[in-house]
Amino acid sequence: MNMDSKRVIVTGGCGYLGSHTIIELLQNGFEVVSIDNFSRSLPIALENIYRVTGIRVKNFSIDLCSQKAVDTVFTELDDASALIHFAAFKSVPESVLYPEIYYRNNLVSLVNVLEAGGKIGINKFVFSSSCSVYGQIGELPVSETTPLSNVKSPYAHSKAMGEVIVGDMCRAYQMSAVLLRYFNPVGAHTSGLIGEMPRGHSDNLVPVITQTAIGKRDSMIVYGGELNTRDGSCIRDYVHVMDIACAHVLALKYLQRNKDLVEIINLGTGRGITVFEMIRTFEEVTRLKLEYRVGEPREGDVDAIYSSSEKALRLLGWEPRYSIQEMMASAWQWEMELKKNSYL
Repeated sequence: MNMDSKRVIVTGGCGYLGSHTIIELLQNGFEVVSIDNFSRSLPIALENIYRVTGIRVKNFSIDLCSQKAVDTVFTELDDASALIHFAAFKSVPESVLYPEIYYRNNLVSLVNVLEAGGKIGINKFVFSSSCSVYGQIGELPVSETTPLSNVKSPYAHSKAMGEVIVGDMCRAYQMSAVLLRYFNPVGAHTSGLIGEMPRGHSDNLVPVITQTAIGKRDSMIVYGGELNTRDGSCIRDYVHVMDIACAHVLALKYLQRNKDLVEIINLGTGRGITVFEMIRTFEEVTRLKLEYRVGEPREGDVDAIYSSSEKALRLLGWEPRYSIQEMMASAWQWEMELKKNSYL
């Protein structure tokens, strides 16, 4: 392994966050190799990365739960110095229905890539964690020192367990790590050429909004209209996907400057937005009217959560740049691009 290598392995590189982060990495001079078996993504993401950057990214289509397959690929990539691990299933409702799938996929794959990375001497690791590890919080905003309590779903449990695994294995393999707890990534690349491509049914709010607006859905459901929030709907901290992607590049640069650490960092804007406010913002930006109805709260969802981003600013120099209006406008631009090109 070359300690000065600019090669980065990105697992889940064809997914929503992975593909946008690859673009940001390439535009910052890194060489990138993707690992993605398209179980929750589409190969067109590689073509879209090329459309934006002009660079072809090699992808290995393997199951990360196969230790043998992971070892084989990592041996071929033994000059890599960094690993960013996105690959995971991430639907809260699905995890409630099929917890065994989530624990097996999200944890076995993590152990395999950490072990394989340790064997080839990778010394920088960035882990895709989630604000869901905080559970139902009584005091907001949350910070990295907020105790984890009453975690609400198997997905969230898999991320909380994943953080423990990363800490233990990185220390054992002398690997430095940044664990990024995302709040709610939304929007699409500002070029309009790449965005979220949910395979099958999406549970995420913004794709549901744009799919309803464009006619893929007859209407949408707001899960919970009488919660203990300012308008009765869930409150979340929405962050533009390109702000999230930028944070991964900053995390790698931070790990180049700092050794022998395992650091947890929140990625949020510091303000909470309700579902009804998101719907109104979309309607204002696009001048379209959404059809929706209010349903029962979903099992596994918390009422409200938003983040302090002070630590991200202090350690990484990261600040979110995009407004809610820009998030919604970019998501709608991407939904129209999907329709024009019939990707889905």
